Amino acid sequence: MNRSLIVVLGALAVGAAVFAGFYFAAQRVSLIYCANPADDLSWLRGEFHLSDAEMARVRRLHESYLPQCARMCALIAAKKAEVRAALANGTNVTDEVRRDLAELGELRAQCQAQMLGHFIAVSRAMPPAEGRRYLAEMEKITLGFHEEIEQSMSAGHEHGSR
Repeated sequence: MNRSLIVVLGALAVGAAVFAGFYFAAQRVSLIYCANPADDLSWLRGEFHLSDAEMARVRRLHESYLPQCARMCALIAAKKAEVRAALANGTNVTDEVRRDLAELGELRAQCQAQMLGHFIAVSRAMPPAEGRRYLAEMEKITLGFHEEIEQSMSAGHEHGSR
């Protein structure tokens, strides 16, 4: 048999074995994470190496925070509807629109403060190093969203420089 044919067949066999290995590993991971699709906190256990007791504390904190979170979301949604309604009635930014925007901003700031307080409490329920890592990620998400918008809005032009 030709030497190059043996090399090609060997490479194909190795490639098929690697593909099969990754395929079956992905299947196993999917089964583990899909076993309880209603558990939206299961990723925390693996990502932050939580024991059963730590996971139980985190779950209690999360469940006690959900009503507070839902209330804030409802308040923010209602205020956004007011802003949209005020904007729909005219072509100018009225005092009413300014007031509604200020109130919306205050609600969002309250929401962020409550979220950060919750994340701090959750981080304290974790091992110290994992808690610091968790808190850093949650701060990035909580504060970073607005930074991305601000950066995208200012891209390509300088604010305040003349």
